Amino acid sequence: MRALLRQTVLMPFWLAQVATQEKFFARNPVIGSARLNERGLHTARVKIAHRLAAARRRRLAPRLAPEDRAALDRDGFIVKRDFLPPTLFRDLIAEIKALRAPAREMVEGDTVTRHIALDPAALRRVPAARALIGMPLYRDLIFYAGSAAAEPMIYIQTILSGARDGPPDPQTDLHTDTFHPTVKAWLFLNDVEPEAMPFVYVPGSHRPTPARLDWERRMSIAASRAAGADYRRGEPRLVRAISPAEVEALGLPAPRALAVPANTLVVADTYGFHARGPSTRPTQRVEIWAFGRRNPFLPWCGFDPWSVAALGLRKPVLHWKSLDVLEAMGLGRQRWRARGDVSAFDPA
Repeated sequence: MRALLRQTVLMPFWLAQVATQEKFFARNPVIGSARLNERGLHTARVKIAHRLAAARRRRLAPRLAPEDRAALDRDGFIVKRDFLPPTLFRDLIAEIKALRAPAREMVEGDTVTRHIALDPAALRRVPAARALIGMPLYRDLIFYAGSAAAEPMIYIQTILSGARDGPPDPQTDLHTDTFHPTVKAWLFLNDVEPEAMPFVYVPGSHRPTPARLDWERRMSIAASRAAGADYRRGEPRLVRAISPAEVEALGLPAPRALAVPANTLVVADTYGFHARGPSTRPTQRVEIWAFGRRNPFLPWCGFDPWSVAALGLRKPVLHWKSLDVLEAMGLGRQRWRARGDVSAFDPA
């Protein structure tokens, strides 16, 4: 009786989430309905989201040079070497090395990920980072890849592979982040070597081709729950993972590993299949990392409430604190644990 009452109360909320960026099959019995996904609910969400994304990108296209737009449209990612002027990049490195600021860390397998939010307090001490995030090209590449002029969350990110005992880092498996175009961007602050966590991407895998839509349908059915199953039971990690053999079966090229020098900017639509390349030895990678994801069913490009600077620059910290509150209320789990004041270049 209690379960029936809960479902009755929550059903309007679950139905409304169909028209949002909600991606988890396990925590919504509508989105995660095996019966509905067999009848095409998930693939319909994918198709509609991509049609709207294409329309928004057409309006954003004039902001980019034709060659940059062509690279993103063709491959799903773009690589810009020597992105910052040398003097500004040297200032950025020096200021970040001198910075000790509140950080959060997350553990996945044998790998630790550290984030220092580029909030107003940090930006006052790292003016070179403020210059970076104010560059029109930096912002326009992120907007176009994410198909919306929406403010991303921006951090100083440190990846420490082999930092603890544990299973392999699950991020080294090829996967897609969600069902619609989203964006991640990396400005690497140290050289990325071929055998030390290069960014890996399957070129062209960001397009919803018939083969990709068929994969989406099969994946959604496999990830869904049978009628009556407990929607609160956890979802397997990287439910959207794909094997290299499946990539080949979809008619896609082999994954490309991007080993690049410091001061290279990589911007990618992470609907495409991607991964963190494996590392043959303990490795530290430091970067300015941006992440953007917005409701994919909005037809407009802008009107983002986070575009107000006072809000947007505080978005990462507010996100952490909201997860802290949900965990304290027993409504979620906070994976990002506070680690006090540290440097991005500190060891684990």
